[in-house]
Amino acid sequence: MEESREFYTLTDEDGNEIEFELIGSAEIKGVEYFAMIPADAADKAQNDGGFCEYVILKKTKDEDGEDMFVSVDDDDEFDDVADVFDDMFSEEIDYDSSAKN
Repeated sequence: MEESREFYTLTDEDGNEIEFELIGSAEIKGVEYFAMIPADAADKAQNDGGFCEYVILKKTKDEDGEDMFVSVDDDDEFDDVADVFDDMFSEEIDYDSSAKN
């Protein structure tokens, strides 16, 4: 059974709209973070052995109370969140499954 995929159209600081696919989310210290890849990157990744770089965004509210995604500018915060996603994604791949015979 195929999982449903979530896509978001985000606008960058220059006003360009880019479609992203959500590949993971996590709540850390009460803040929601999202790992996303450009929508066209999934197909390219399959051709490149399954690897694709992802971006990390956090959900905040704008002055009108609307949800918005922003980049993580603090280096320590980014490193902490990236570690969580890296662990999450590495757990999804069972490298030892073929060795357990």
